[in-house]
Amino acid sequence: MQGITEITGMVLKAEPINDYDRRVVLLTKERGKISAFARGARKQNSKLLAATNPFCFGTFKLYEGRTSYNVMETEVTNYFEGLRDDYEGAFYGMYFLEVMDYYTRENNDEKEMLKLLYQSLRALMHGGLSNALVRYIFEMKAMVISGEFPGMPKEGEWEESTRYAVNYITESTVEKLYTFTVTPQVLAQLKTIADGYRLRYIDRPFKSLEIVENILYDGT
Repeated sequence: MQGITEITGMVLKAEPINDYDRRVVLLTKERGKISAFARGARKQNSKLLAATNPFCFGTFKLYEGRTSYNVMETEVTNYFEGLRDDYEGAFYGMYFLEVMDYYTRENNDEKEMLKLLYQSLRALMHGGLSNALVRYIFEMKAMVISGEFPGMPKEGEWEESTRYAVNYITESTVEKLYTFTVTPQVLAQLKTIADGYRLRYIDRPFKSLEIVENILYDGT
């Protein structure tokens, strides 16, 4: 049915179309992951110019045509500007967007994934948490929500604090995820667990992760 629909979500990616338009991918609370066209969004005086960039979160009014959505109006409530001024945090954030683009689907219930993405980006801007810790928590919780996380590995000698952290990540609500810190030893073990499961269950590389691992120093 054609008409205007209002959704709440975040821009996962944007790409140029023609001379002045953009195609955006949105992770939404109401309809999962969807694609939409933003006509004239690349013009300097366009009201959609800033609102159709990655990380923008808010309300989007879309015209729902027969075969596509078109962005008509936006009301952005969070641009995550702190990430735009943080070189390292921005690449971690882009990685999170890529992971969400991989996991989510149109017309699925992706409310928890959207919530996880939002809280994880906020955590990247939190001065008391290392970006590496945020990353490993995010990776494991995304697997939990998608139903792929098998729990604590049976093989290996793990510190009790590592077991506690993994159990907390598994059982905690998204809102309470980023409320703890760990020792360097536990952080290294969380990396081992997260990396192992990512390589086992995700069948594609992420460009932003390559940058994070090859250019940025994450403290591990």
